[in-house]
Amino acid sequence: MAFPRDEIQACVDHYLAVREQMDRGEGGWIEMAQLFTDDAVYIDPAWGKVEGLAAIKTFLEESMAGLDDWLFPVEWVAIDGDHVIIKWIQRLPGQRADGSTYDSSGVSLLTYAGDGRFSRSEDHLNMLHVYEVIAESGWRPGEGFNLPPEHPVRL
Repeated sequence: MAFPRDEIQACVDHYLAVREQMDRGEGGWIEMAQLFTDDAVYIDPAWGKVEGLAAIKTFLEESMAGLDDWLFPVEWVAIDGDHVIIKWIQRLPGQRADGSTYDSSGVSLLTYAGDGRFSRSEDHLNMLHVYEVIAESGWRPGEGFNLPPEHPVRL
């Protein structure tokens, strides 16, 4: 049985507010981690499967270190029962000669678990496209940048 739609919407609104704060340089990924349950699972295409709130906090801090000049604007949100899809963009700094931005897109598939928190998140994006946009832009990692694990957990 799904949670009430207004409860899920309130959690999504909070999630979006946290993302907007981060794009303004206010707050960080640790605030995003607070939106997950203690036993949540987070799936990332580069970093693999991360289980538990403590591990998710570490993952978000490590995986996003050195990306301080990236933005992650949200394009749209869909809610179906307890499931939420958030369509977003990774925007690197700078612009092409034609004025377009260095963007790649992705989606987060979230499962709402009650009490204003999610129990699962799966990020889907084309990593090859991300690497191509990075190369084209000439972007270089900032201080503290971390590479994903060589052999991430996938199952």
